[in-house]
Amino acid sequence: MWRAGAGAAAAVCNVCRSIATNRPGVKVTLPRLKMHFISRSFYHHHYLNRSLNRSLQFPLLKISVQQFSSLSHLPLRKTALLPVKYGCQPHRNFIIARLASRLLKLRYLILGSAVGGGYTAKKTYDQWKEMLPDLSDYKWIVPDFIWELDEHIDFEKFRQALPDTEDLAKLLPDFDRIGESFSLLKGFFIDPAGETAFKATDSQGFENDKKYKKATDKEKADQLQEELVQTQMKYQRILERLEKENKELRKLVLQKDDKGIFQRKLKKSLIDLYSEVLDILSDYDASYNTQDHLPRVVVVGDQSAGKTSVLEMIAQARIFPRGSGEMMTRAPVKVTLSEGSHHVALFKDSSREFDLTKEADLAALRHEIEIRMRKSVKEGHTVSAETISLSVKGPGIQRMVLVDLPGVISTVTSGMAVDTKETIFNISRAYMQNPNAIILCIQDGSVDAERSIVTDLVSQMDPHGKRTIFVLTKVDLAEKNVASPSRIQQIIEGKLFPMKALGYFAVVTGKGNVSESIDAIKDYEEDFFQGSKLLKTGMLKAHQVTTKNLSLAVSDCFWKMVRESVEQQADAFKATRFNLETEWKNNFPRLRELDRNELFEKAKNEILDEVISLSQVTSKHWEEILQKMLWDSVSTHVIENIYLPAAQTSNSGTFNTTVDIRLKQWTDKQLPHKAVEVAWDTLQEEFSRFMTEPKGKEHDDIFDRLKEAVKEESIKRHKWNEQSEDSLRVIQHNALEDRSISDKQQWDAAIQFMEETLQSRLNDTESVIHSMVGPSWRERWLYWLSRTLEQNTRNETKNELEKTIRVNEDHPAYLANDEVTTVRKNLEARGIEVDPVLIKDTWHQVYRKHFLKLALSHCNLCRRGFYYYQRHFVDSELECNDVVLFWRIQRMLGITANTLRQQLINSEVRRLEKNVKEVLEDFAEDNDKKVHLLTGKRVQLAEDLKKVREIQEKLEAFIEALHQEKDS
Repeated sequence: MWRAGAGAAAAVCNVCRSIATNRPGVKVTLPRLKMHFISRSFYHHHYLNRSLNRSLQFPLLKISVQQFSSLSHLPLRKTALLPVKYGCQPHRNFIIARLASRLLKLRYLILGSAVGGGYTAKKTYDQWKEMLPDLSDYKWIVPDFIWELDEHIDFEKFRQALPDTEDLAKLLPDFDRIGESFSLLKGFFIDPAGETAFKATDSQGFENDKKYKKATDKEKADQLQEELVQTQMKYQRILERLEKENKELRKLVLQKDDKGIFQRKLKKSLIDLYSEVLDILSDYDASYNTQDHLPRVVVVGDQSAGKTSVLEMIAQARIFPRGSGEMMTRAPVKVTLSEGSHHVALFKDSSREFDLTKEADLAALRHEIEIRMRKSVKEGHTVSAETISLSVKGPGIQRMVLVDLPGVISTVTSGMAVDTKETIFNISRAYMQNPNAIILCIQDGSVDAERSIVTDLVSQMDPHGKRTIFVLTKVDLAEKNVASPSRIQQIIEGKLFPMKALGYFAVVTGKGNVSESIDAIKDYEEDFFQGSKLLKTGMLKAHQVTTKNLSLAVSDCFWKMVRESVEQQADAFKATRFNLETEWKNNFPRLRELDRNELFEKAKNEILDEVISLSQVTSKHWEEILQKMLWDSVSTHVIENIYLPAAQTSNSGTFNTTVDIRLKQWTDKQLPHKAVEVAWDTLQEEFSRFMTEPKGKEHDDIFDRLKEAVKEESIKRHKWNEQSEDSLRVIQHNALEDRSISDKQQWDAAIQFMEETLQSRLNDTESVIHSMVGPSWRERWLYWLSRTLEQNTRNETKNELEKTIRVNEDHPAYLANDEVTTVRKNLEARGIEVDPVLIKDTWHQVYRKHFLKLALSHCNLCRRGFYYYQRHFVDSELECNDVVLFWRIQRMLGITANTLRQQLINSEVRRLEKNVKEVLEDFAEDNDKKVHLLTGKRVQLAEDLKKVREIQEKLEAFIEALHQEKDS
């Protein structure tokens, strides 16, 4: 296109020759219409600008050879031509050289501007295209024909028509050859004197052009920055308007879906499936190196940094309790955000829905969250690691799962547990160490950055910032209080902290008034950023401000992380399931896999069957057990307090009187209550026997602890009917008043009962005496045993006391003082020192043995005394009143056992069964109790298998729904 060398010189000579032939004083002009496009632009400095501005509305790339931008609205600097005069013109060659130089220079500059402008326009178009928000989520709002335009118009072909970087580089002129042309032109036209003037003038003009260009570039940069901010804010308002319209449309669609008009799957089902997986994982004990690495958004920050406020802005409702400077978040709160036709919230373990559009429901929700937090905190602690699961649904809410953690503190204040600070750090680390967790780091912008604690913690858990999003809150206060605005920019860019982040955001969460609504806070936030110097000066970008942009960015990052990691986690759980199933087959090949709840239900059925079996016990068995246990309980009182004192009287009348009085006192005060206690103990023993009795091969020892706990708790809760004592007292009193033995069989039964009782007491007495005096001579010789010094003393005392009894077999039960002195002196005569107390103690056992032997011999005499009894022992020296006493006692025992048996079968067994059911129901609701009572490798393995299978199934369902959504 362009010629160099001689061709260029010839062209310049023609131009000069035409100028020289003109008349004096007349300016020479070239016809504009016939000039080349570039020549016309020399005379009309706005011509190219207007044409290019109409076609391209983007700033052009400035190159080193471009002195004036062709897109600038500023006019090109004009160079006045000196008039041509007749005669000798000393500077004529100089003027011609300048004119030719300008002409060639402008042509190349304009060509470079055109080529560079095209390249810059294409590059700017691509940059702006990337800056525009992703409106794919709102694609369904726009009519279908809009999205089908690409089928009719080939935009790709249009984009490819623009020249790329290499083609543009080829179109640029060869600046080396241009330099050679200028050198040739100077040497052809200019003399040495003119050359000096040319250089001086050109140098001065270049300096002026440089200053002018510097000033205009700064103005243009400011202007472009202002236009960029305005354009971004414009797009932001358009986006908010579209989102508002989309929110209303989605609400209508969801309401129609609720009525069954549309049956398509919405995105809320996807996040609900994912939330269910996280709920199961929160209760799953990470055994066998299986850890929860599923993504969730972990919200961390210093106390009172605004974590809860940011979360409320994302959830679009004031759902959390608040306190001025007080720690309110005492436990992790998992919030599942999803779309829905109505703005509601509900807990995982409750069916109640809280309408978030009503202030009463909001207050009730905040109160419920506070109650759950305080219940989760154990005594002696301030915070808890137990997670509270909450779901929030509503139109236009971004789908994600967030976990609000207790705020990090620097000092433990009064009223807090000593380990509160360390506990909060441990909870935060436990959630942030998940390699797929997104860390939403909240920093208070109104305080000094150096006071931040959480940034160090976050930088430790995510040193490269690959999953951290930094949020600066209270930017309105920060802009007002911070003297240097660049400090806020440094905070936003992460230059003041050791931590790195994926993105940096600045938000405003209200004016600090707890009664502000979410809409009011949004309006205040938007108004603040529209007038903020931080945004106008370019310290903050438009996409870095407002909680709406933050919510979109966090949601996009969350779902990106979910799509990248969920299948890997599903494979990990699949491998864990295989390992657990293999371990079960090897250890318990013949047992069915029953988890803790299923084992509890099985044990519950067995326990209820055993309680029902109590009603199938025969009446005879009940009465025999009751009679035996009742006599074992009262025999000591009968022998020691009734029979022995009465038997030591002198005649039968005194004997009967003593017996009647003591029986009446016993019946009124002790016997009924004692009988009820015996009946209750009997019921407990039978119940325990049925609960603990092995069932052969069907017996499963894994239930033993549970059965024992149920038995003890049921017995503790059971109380015998107190009114039964009154009726039982009357029955016992009437039975003891009866002295009429009807036949010889009853008489013999009474004698046998008496003999067994007395013989048992005699054996007990002989055992006590044997322990007092030590082994006999036979045992000493056969078993090489010996007596102690005390046993020798008691043995000698026993022998001396037996001599006293042999002298007087009718000796009373009490030993007189003179008799004690006699025994002591006799022993001292043999060299044995003895204490009077020891003598009396030994006498009690010796006399008891003597008396019981006499009573047994008397009992044998009364075997033939039934005939004399019928005649009331008239004309007979035989008196068997003691046999009548034992018959009365035996009859009372039989009647009492019969009465108690009826009460057991008719009421108490049923009441016990009811108590057992209540205990089992309480245990079923207490997971800690079940974990404590049903333990072992078998239970834990079955429990892990159940959890892993459930997690795997939920993950597979979630992945399938995720693929379906992607395909749709």
